[in-house]
Amino acid sequence: MDAYNWVALQTIWRKEITRFTRIWVQTLVPPAITMTLYFVIFGSLIGSRIGEMGGFSYMEFIVPGLIMMSVITNSYANVSSSFFSSKFQRNIEELIVSPVHTWVIIAGYVGGGLSRAVLTGIIVTCISLFFVDISLHSLPVIVITLVLTSTLFSLAGLINAVYAKTFDDISIIPTFVLTPLTYLGGVFYSLSLLPEFWQWVSKINPIVYMVSGFRFGFLGQSDFTVLTSLSVLVVFNLIFAGIAWRLLSTGTGIRS
Repeated sequence: MDAYNWVALQTIWRKEITRFTRIWVQTLVPPAITMTLYFVIFGSLIGSRIGEMGGFSYMEFIVPGLIMMSVITNSYANVSSSFFSSKFQRNIEELIVSPVHTWVIIAGYVGGGLSRAVLTGIIVTCISLFFVDISLHSLPVIVITLVLTSTLFSLAGLINAVYAKTFDDISIIPTFVLTPLTYLGGVFYSLSLLPEFWQWVSKINPIVYMVSGFRFGFLGQSDFTVLTSLSVLVVFNLIFAGIAWRLLSTGTGIRS
């Protein structure tokens, strides 16, 4: 990467980080409050009645899934709202027609989503320490899964923003796709509890593999092997990155 594109990457990334940290009350506080309620209701109140799940207390079992849930929603929301705002204000066109490489634009926005997701994940992890003692089975698996997941949903948010025509279009995917897939992604239960048919149906849901890999990093237990989870993440990242590059390089949804 030449100096020009390197400066452009740093500028876009810095702009994205500044944007969500400047309005931290809207971007960082809500997920902290939401996850606290999940810990209190599902962990303390309902969890005390459920007992154990997979050999761990129910609170320990759901912590990785709740962290992953916050990572998914925040990485997606950051890029989709930011890119669409730039498109709506028509300043994204300046980047598209500039000598900045398409991959630099994508990496800049994805880097912003990744930064917000990691920061939110750290906040949620710190909150969970008030409710349960967290064990770390494999820190590398945790980091790799978190980075790949936040990158994937940052790319998904960018793709959504490219096609969106109004601000209302930004909320369609999170409401009708992400939320159902997340709740059915094994955050609150083990797939082994499901009938065999629904276990196979659940394997179609990519979020299942993300939660499974992330849970292995904490507890050393998962519904799939780490290699399977990471392979699914890598494949989806490559597909979404290719789609994002194609959309931006052709100016789809941007050039009139």
